[in-house]
Amino acid sequence: MAPLTGDFSYGEWNAVYNALSFGIAAMGSATVFFWLQLGNVSKNYRTALTITGIVTWIATYHYFRIFNSWVEAFEVNEVGGAYAVKVSGTPFNDAYRYVDWLLTVPLLLIELILVMKLPAGETAALSTKLGVASAVMVALGYPGEIQENLAVRWFWWALAMIPFAYVVFSLLVGLGAATAKQPESVAGLGSAARYF
Repeated sequence: MAPLTGDFSYGEWNAVYNALSFGIAAMGSATVFFWLQLGNVSKNYRTALTITGIVTWIATYHYFRIFNSWVEAFEVNEVGGAYAVKVSGTPFNDAYRYVDWLLTVPLLLIELILVMKLPAGETAALSTKLGVASAVMVALGYPGEIQENLAVRWFWWALAMIPFAYVVFSLLVGLGAATAKQPESVAGLGSAARYF
């Protein structure tokens, strides 16, 4: 739980409120769209598209939780014809972001591997390795997020960078050969996805 400063203007508070509302609508509608499109894609890509829908559904849920935590962390009152914002004393739960990432980052990496059309054994091995590495990366990042001591924050950041470097190396170098095997029409997209 993050302690919040009390110096938010109504405009700042409202910008976050509206951004979270937009995120809920965007992720929720994307989930519906992805799942409705399952019948329109090749059977080879249905699992990947299902995972895309799961990722956006998980994000929708966590945006709801973050939105509720944001609203509960503040009191907004009219004072002299204008709105004043002050902290309510209820802590803002910033852990929802990390729980979201702990679930969605491995799923997104697995989805990328699924669309690469690698042999089944290689797909399973890479999905497991990159899924676990990315989950460890996120798990190592959270203790640093909640520290107030800057040296401790940097320590956890350095630890999280180890699995991060492994994931990046695997995507850029390890999947380079798989991208080269793709038809020309999709090789560029696969390469761009690796760098994204």
